Amino acid sequence: MGRNVLSQVAAHAHDTLPAECCGVLIGRADEVVEAVRAANLSDDPNRYALDPKAHIDARRAARVRGLEVVGFYHSHPHSEPEPSIADLAEATYPGYLYLIVRPLEDGAKVRLFRFDRGAFLEIGFVGD
Repeated sequence: MGRNVLSQVAAHAHDTLPAECCGVLIGRADEVVEAVRAANLSDDPNRYALDPKAHIDARRAARVRGLEVVGFYHSHPHSEPEPSIADLAEATYPGYLYLIVRPLEDGAKVRLFRFDRGAFLEIGFVGD
């Protein structure tokens, strides 16, 4: 995952403060090349509900470019970037990446997980 993708996600998280943001990760099996912002349809600023239309649109646009949806991202503006009980209960795409970002005053803390066998397995960490 390149720095540009992390920058896109961190910028989205900062832009939506104090609410959570969410989006789609586009790429190939071994590479994330883009983060696509999606509307958060949740009325609760401490939860997210990714707009299904944004998900479908991202999937179609990726396919045209020879890419695919490889995962999703969202922010935790008020807590550490680790999966919550709600995140685990609502995860439905085995094998997909789930990136969680916590916006900070001077950047962001980011953790990357793969959802597999009903659990999140951490595969990366960026930031303090």
